[in-house]
Amino acid sequence: MDKNNDHVGRYIKFGTQGPALYKDFTRTDTWRIFRIMSEFVDGFESTSEIKKGVSFFGSRCLPPRNKYYKLAYESAHLLAKKGYSIITGAGPGIMEAANKGAYEARGNSIGLNILIPHQQNPNPYVTNLLEFRYFFVRKYMFLKNSCASVVFPGGFGTLDELFETLSLIQTQRTRNIPVVLAGGDFWEGIIKWFKKELMNEGTLDEGDIKLFKIADTPKEIFKVIDDFYKKYPNLRP
Repeated sequence: MDKNNDHVGRYIKFGTQGPALYKDFTRTDTWRIFRIMSEFVDGFESTSEIKKGVSFFGSRCLPPRNKYYKLAYESAHLLAKKGYSIITGAGPGIMEAANKGAYEARGNSIGLNILIPHQQNPNPYVTNLLEFRYFFVRKYMFLKNSCASVVFPGGFGTLDELFETLSLIQTQRTRNIPVVLAGGDFWEGIIKWFKKELMNEGTLDEGDIKLFKIADTPKEIFKVIDDFYKKYPNLRP
């Protein structure tokens, strides 16, 4: 070891003297890199057996009586019966509905939970649970293991997941998959805004608008996914 840097090794080893940076290595950016790497490794290993994954995104706040909760349940149930694995964020609301639908269809019900200050407890219908500290690692695992994304009404988190998925498909940084916006009434306003403002300004074009489809029933959601892979059989999972 370089004599000029010998003190670094001692401080890391003993943690009892020297600059504060070396007193607790687990609080450094270097340690954070290792933790991020470990999440990716765990994610790759734990999801390696997922086949025909469909990600369900949507609000955690919608109760079982809500029409979109019911739509998510019925859609996941149908897709699970068709052999698809259902992947959610493991929480309540739309996530619970989708996991419940998959679970009661005896399908593969997967939850990618996020560890946040206000603890999100996994819903009881998850049969394969993986937990993450970092949102960006979790989002990567959704995309990596999904052959389709179904997006229900939600807030900032749902919109973040939707727009990142569309952005990555648009820029060809991930494979092309069908993206379904479930519940046309909810999405109508933002789609009008896309066409009136973004397309008029030239920030979106007609091809970008075609990156997603609208569906209002479980059969329509399944049809969007099925039609996509009939059109692009070489992309079929």
